[in-house]
Amino acid sequence: MKILELKAGQGKVDIEVKVKSKNEPRVMEKYGKELKVASAVVEDDSGEIALTLWNADADKVNVGDTIRISNGYVSEFNGKKQLTSGKFGKLEVVGDSAGSSDGSDNKKPKEKKPKKEESEEIDDVEF
Repeated sequence: MKILELKAGQGKVDIEVKVKSKNEPRVMEKYGKELKVASAVVEDDSGEIALTLWNADADKVNVGDTIRISNGYVSEFNGKKQLTSGKFGKLEVVGDSAGSSDGSDNKKPKEKKPKKEESEEIDDVEF
C-alpha cells in the first residue's frame, strides 16, 4: 500500500515508509494514564503523511529509519490525514538510519562475529 492510497478512517493498513522528520516525544495524560507521544512525518515514493508514535514506538523510531506498520489506522485531524499503528497494530523498524536493510540485519553481525572468530582460530591451526 502507498501513502497516496490512504483514506481517513481506513484501518488494516499495511505500509512501509521512511521517517522524514520527528519531534521530541512528550508526555500527556489520557484516560487517567500517562502516555508518551511523538509526531513524525513519513514518506514513500507517492507522498508523505503525519505519523503519530505512541509509548515505546516514540523512542524506537528515528529520522532516516524505514518502518513497517501492520494493521495500522488512518485518522484525520484539522483536515489532515494521520497514520498510526494504533491500539491493535504493530510498528517495526526494518531499516535504520545507519543503513541496514531490515531489522534482522541488526542481529546478523552479532551472530556472524563469533563464527568469524571461530573460523579465524581454525585458520590459524595447521593440519
